[in-house]
This record gives sequence, structure tokens and C-alpha cells, in this order.
Amino acid sequence: MLDKIAALSDIHGNIWALDAILRDIEKRNIRSMVNLGDSLYGPLAPLATARRLIELGIPSVLGNEDKIISSPPRGTIASPTLEYVIRNLPTHVLDWLRGLPATCIVEGELFLCHGTPQSDRTYLLEEVSPHGVSLKASERILEELADIEQPVVLCGHSHVERIVYLPNGQLVINAGSVGLPAYEDDLPFPHKMETGNPCAKYVILSRDPNDWTIECVAVPYDWKNAVAAAQENGRPDWAKWLASGRA
Repeated sequence: MLDKIAALSDIHGNIWALDAILRDIEKRNIRSMVNLGDSLYGPLAPLATARRLIELGIPSVLGNEDKIISSPPRGTIASPTLEYVIRNLPTHVLDWLRGLPATCIVEGELFLCHGTPQSDRTYLLEEVSPHGVSLKASERILEELADIEQPVVLCGHSHVERIVYLPNGQLVINAGSVGLPAYEDDLPFPHKMETGNPCAKYVILSRDPNDWTIECVAVPYDWKNAVAAAQENGRPDWAKWLASGRA
């Protein structure tokens, strides 16, 4: 039975943010961690991040952009950032990514996925329309989780921390993003995800006899290093997102 666990997601190669969170976790004497995917993609420090995660050996799932790195789908459009990441990752790291499951169950109570149980490219808790992003209706979330029996579901992908209690008693938590506090996307409609600050984010679950207590943690770190790496690798958009948490 887990008493306390730290959930990390969407590190995106930001070793400086990851190390700040690991120091915070150590100070809190938390022994258990999980990783919800999209660990390495980005114009930052993919190899250093991979080494840290492989060394930790924590339960991890595959994110949509992990998959693009390790096994690019047919028709994937090459980009300088993707080429940079692949160029910097040795074979054993790509093999590690390929070996990650799409979903994972921890201690029989926690169900881990990146997006939804069926799709790493779909937001579990958010609905995207031509009018923007909103919280998905409980009925829609329940449909996504129809085959999931675990009382707690941990997800990522949207980079925004959320805690949702469903009518059936399930608890769904989006752990936010360790390494990228904002971004823009074109699909399924153009939209932005923003946290409004550059801190590294993660979530702590603490178990009491009756329920889980959830703490959303924002850790300041020296994001100037990440900003400099993004600028050096030709991504001024990432530099802005990292520095401000706004897109």
C-alpha cells in the first residue's frame, strides 16, 4: 500500500526543472515516484534527462512525443527539434523509450496514462473547441475511463494541473508539467495551454485511512538555463514559454 507518491509528467528534456523537483522530493522524504510521459522531446537536454530517469528506474509510461522519438510514425514530418533530440540520444535510450508501456497500474490502486487510456494524443480532462479549452464534462471523462477499475487515475499531456472527482468515486489527477509550463498546438483546433508562471510542477498524493490528499507543487528553479538552451537550439517560442508560462 502506497502512503505517499510523487507524480511527474511532461519533463520535455528540461533537466534543470527535473533536478529541482527531485531535490524537493528528497527534502520531503518521498520514496515513491511515477512518470507520466513526454520525458525527452524538446530543444533542451534530452540525454541528461534520459540518464536521470533511467537511473531512477521509476514506473513510467510512454507519451505521444516519446513515441515520435523512439518510433516515428509513417509520414512524420521531420523538424530541427526532433532531429536534435534523436541526434543526441544513443541507442540504449531509444530502446528504453521503446520499452515503456502505454499505461501502467501501480500497487493495484493507481492507473497511469499519458493522455487517455486509449490515446496518448487526447486530453483526458480537457475539451478543445474552436472557442478554446474547457474542462471536459464528467460524463465524457467516465466514457474514457469505462474500462478502468482503479480508484485513482494519473495523467498528463495538457501540462495543466487538475484534480477531478467523478460521480462514480474515481479521482483523476493531471500532474501538470515538470519542464514546459506553456505551449501552443494546432490540433484538434488551434489552442494554448498556459500556467502563467515558469515553475516546475508536480503532484504529491498522500494516503490517509479514508482517502487521498493531493498537493499541487510549484518549484522555482533557474529556468534561465533552459531558456538559453531553447534559444541556442533555434526555438524562441520555447524560450518564451519557459520564461513566462504563457504562450
